[in-house]
This record gives sequence, structure tokens and C-alpha cells, in this order.
Amino acid sequence: MTTAAVFDIIGIIAFAFSGAIVGIIKRMDIFGITVLAVLTAVGGGILRDVLVGVIPPTTLVHPYGFILSIITSLFVCFLFETVKFSRKGKRIIAIVYNISDTLGLASFTVTGAVTGLTLYPESSIILPVTLGLITAIGGGIFRDILAHRVPVVLKTDFYAFASILGGILIVCLWEPLGSAIASWCCFLFVTLLRILAIRYGWQLHHPRPRHIYFKL
Repeated sequence: MTTAAVFDIIGIIAFAFSGAIVGIIKRMDIFGITVLAVLTAVGGGILRDVLVGVIPPTTLVHPYGFILSIITSLFVCFLFETVKFSRKGKRIIAIVYNISDTLGLASFTVTGAVTGLTLYPESSIILPVTLGLITAIGGGIFRDILAHRVPVVLKTDFYAFASILGGILIVCLWEPLGSAIASWCCFLFVTLLRILAIRYGWQLHHPRPRHIYFKL
């Protein structure tokens, strides 16, 4: 199994887990929860493949992503039905959600960037970084839109920014260290940066006009 395949599996399970949790919180039925989990897990990868001309997308040709997503969503449903969560348990759920979302972000940043570096090795840095970002945030955007939430990427700490920095890192390390080491460095870097952002409440700048008040 290649390094990229390992990160693909980690990302699919992690994002399917986060999508299923959002579906349960939004009180969807089991079909809605599963749809949300699947879209969160494979949506970004489908967008990436379409952009680079991989038609049909890899997920549709090798449907292990769908299978893993469905199994993960059913497991989450079973867990929530059989375990009684206290107030402390709800805090644990929030922590687990953030961890799974972080692992998905880091894993798919790697797989997206690796796709660009492998298919178009002579391209500029923009291509692998953009593909890493789209793969990492695409599924989460689908999830949040279907759940009637403002997409996390538009409002929450170092989410997309962590993916961009991770993409730049893997491109810089690709030649001198090789694909495997560069991939792991990127994964660990994005994971650590996102955890620190959650822990210390790091935010990008939010412009706030001082003298103009209006609504759109």
C-alpha cells in the first residue's frame, strides 16, 4: 500500500466520521446521515479529479471510499444509539469531532498535493497547493451547506490556511526528501497547526469597519 493510499483511507474515515456527527446533531435520518458522511469523505476528491481531468473520478471507479464512508456512518449511528452521553460526554464528542476533522484536513491536503506533483511534476507550486486545498475543504463545504451551516472554512481559525501552508511545505520537501517523508511532514505539520489553532483560539483577521454600519 502506497503512502498516498494510507492518507486517503485516513482522510475518508475521519471526514466520514465528522460528517456523520453533524448529521446526527442536525437530527437527520440514517439516510441523510450517510449521505452527509459520504459527501464529506469523497466530495473533495471528486472535485480534484474533475479539475485534473481524471474522468470518471477515482472514487467512482474504485468505490472503497463509498464503502468506508457508509460503514463509518453506520458505526457512528450505532454508537450514538447505544451510548448515553453525559454533559462531559458531549464535550468529548466535540473534541473527537475536531480531531477527526483535523485528520481529514491533513490527510486530504497530502493526497491532493501528491496528485498534482505526480501528474504534473513540471507545474508551478500553485497547482499542487490548490489541489491539496480543494481536496481538503471540498467535502466539508458540501457537508456544511447541506447541514445549513456557514462552511467552517469561511469562518474558523486556521482551517484552509493550514492546508495552504501544508501544501507549500510538501512541495518544498518533495525533491530533497522524497515523496514519503514529504507527505508525512505535511500531514504532521497541518495536524499540529490545526490543533494549536483550536487550543489557543488562533484566528485570521476579521475586518470590522469602525464607522460604517450596514446589513446586506
